[in-house]
Amino acid sequence: MPTPLMLSRRFAPLFWCQFFSAFSDNFLKTALVFLILFKLGGPNAEALISFAGAIFIAPYFFLSALGGQVADRFDKAQVARRLKFAEIGVAAVAVAGFLLHAIDVLFIALFLFGVIGALFGPIKYGILPDHLERAELPGGNALVEGATFIAILLGTIVGGLAAKGGGDPAWLSLLMIVFALLCWSSSLFIPATGQAAPSLAISWNIAASTAGLLRHLWSEPRLWWGAMVTSWFWLVGIVVLSLLPPLASNVLGGDEEVVTAFLALFSVAVAAGAGLAAWLAAGRIVLWPTPIGAVMIGLCALDLGWANYSTAGTATMSDIGTVLASWRGLRSLLDLAGIAIGGGLFIVPAFAAVQAWAGADRRARVVAAVNVLNAAFMVSGSLGVALAQKQGATIPGLFIALGGANLAVSFLAARSIPARGQD
Repeated sequence: MPTPLMLSRRFAPLFWCQFFSAFSDNFLKTALVFLILFKLGGPNAEALISFAGAIFIAPYFFLSALGGQVADRFDKAQVARRLKFAEIGVAAVAVAGFLLHAIDVLFIALFLFGVIGALFGPIKYGILPDHLERAELPGGNALVEGATFIAILLGTIVGGLAAKGGGDPAWLSLLMIVFALLCWSSSLFIPATGQAAPSLAISWNIAASTAGLLRHLWSEPRLWWGAMVTSWFWLVGIVVLSLLPPLASNVLGGDEEVVTAFLALFSVAVAAGAGLAAWLAAGRIVLWPTPIGAVMIGLCALDLGWANYSTAGTATMSDIGTVLASWRGLRSLLDLAGIAIGGGLFIVPAFAAVQAWAGADRRARVVAAVNVLNAAFMVSGSLGVALAQKQGATIPGLFIALGGANLAVSFLAARSIPARGQD
């Protein structure tokens, strides 16, 4: 009887390594946001928070290509260990920022976490086909995607609690170091992969190498299809996560408990959708769940927007029981769960297909190119929402727009599914 993936040496160490890494990133970002809002930011707090998001994503634009080349040229497990060892040093920089309450030092730490994330991304997904059978890829991707959202949720919650009221610098510092050590320790057990492309000459011209990776992606229609699908997923994800707190607090009138509960449900539901996609695949690369997931996202987003569109926002700070006692609150929660489950159905089949289709000698570079597109979509989505809000768009109106866009995407995705996408 085969060993379950979560108990397998060829998967479990990578799973926990990426889980602790995602937790640390979001712990630092959330703690920094709380410190800016409630202790350090002053009149520039909102601008600083926006800058924090941008400074973390920026390295993905210009370092993903280099990360893909390094991962293909050298043993991925060895590169992962070195990156995660360096992350302990970055955690020490964050510790200095917490102890000194120095925003500039914390921003440097956040940027360095983004650098390591950009270099680690091609390894995290590129290594799965090295250790998993083709039939195991949907399940492995479902576990990684689900765990990523759970780690984002836990990192956000723990970071917020630890930084509440300005936070205890010693407590914040201890958590940063502990999770950096856990991440590095997990990486030590990742099995070696060997060198996928030992003769590859690494290009240090970042702009040229990034452009080259994107050109290769564009030249392979099915890889480009998979890249666009995954990028749309992350655009939807960052838009929903940015709209969810004000929906829970300003539109539904919930308190901090309601915001946390909605975030928790959304993250768990993404994991459930990813698991459902893996179950439907049954060890095969099947793409029909992707357009179905897009339809589900679209319909639930439309209903969520419509349910709250004609209702004035409230600032009653109700608890979770009060919010869910109303049909509007319960309907909103169910719609959010539907969006999240649809997201899991949408992403897992497409990304498993990209991994299976990419050649073994350039798989990490394909993942790197996908990461570049992901970052571009995420930034575009964030800026688009911010601009729309500045022009007076409401939270329900934005969900309606998101729902309509997803229905259009479902039609395009269904029409353009690669002919060799099923096996």
